[in-house]
Amino acid sequence: MDIEKYNQKTFEDIKHIDNNGVEYWFARELQEVLGYTKWGNFLNVINKAKTSVEISDINILDHFADVSKMVEIGSEAIREIDDIMLTRYACYLIVQNGDPRKKMIALGQQYFAIQTRKQEIEEKDFDELSEDERRLLLRSDVRGFNKKLAKAAQNCGVENFGRFQNAGYKGLYDGETAADIKQRKNLKKNEDILDHMGSTELAANFFRITQTEERLKKGDIKGQEKADTTHYNIGKKVRETMKEISGVLPEELPTPEKSIKQIEKEKNKLKKK
Repeated sequence: MDIEKYNQKTFEDIKHIDNNGVEYWFARELQEVLGYTKWGNFLNVINKAKTSVEISDINILDHFADVSKMVEIGSEAIREIDDIMLTRYACYLIVQNGDPRKKMIALGQQYFAIQTRKQEIEEKDFDELSEDERRLLLRSDVRGFNKKLAKAAQNCGVENFGRFQNAGYKGLYDGETAADIKQRKNLKKNEDILDHMGSTELAANFFRITQTEERLKKGDIKGQEKADTTHYNIGKKVRETMKEISGVLPEELPTPEKSIKQIEKEKNKLKKK
């Protein structure tokens, strides 16, 4: 079972769709799935997500709608409780601000990130994309977020970015550096290892990069050593998640015959024709 299907089984089960076909989630149900036993603690996470929306000059009510509903409390008695209707974007912000030690938070981050990315692709459904098309899409995402990660690392005091990058690779690839991965894949010196990864391997690295960037942005990690350790631990956590869910580790994934650059060249030739 792949990571996407595993996430869907849980988060799809609590998704609701209104009369207009718009999907939404209830905060109380999301709270239970994410492993928060106290509503008050989960409200703190929701409020952090609301702050992110407010800072972005987005109307909070567009994504967080206060509602009330009746629930059974035993002996056929019912009472009214407060709840919140959430959009997918609201759910994404909530899991980004959740406790990273909770496994379902990590799975939620992947699920809502994947679903949001799918929605952005209007011309063609993500599930219908070929492997090459998925690789091109993910490689573009990785390229963009690597720049964001570099900026976040610099703001934390990282001076040796190569060492910082290798820390993440070591966590994800059980001690392998970028040079080790390149040697294992039999690549030339000037070839980029990210251009020689399949969609699953690229997705694992994309998650490592985005979660490290998100963690560093909190501002409480200072200095090269702490940033390196953080990157390593997040890479290791992604590795553990892959092992637990699919049983396939990143270094066990096959290296595609064509590089990203080769695919791009072929695509450009077709455009010219």
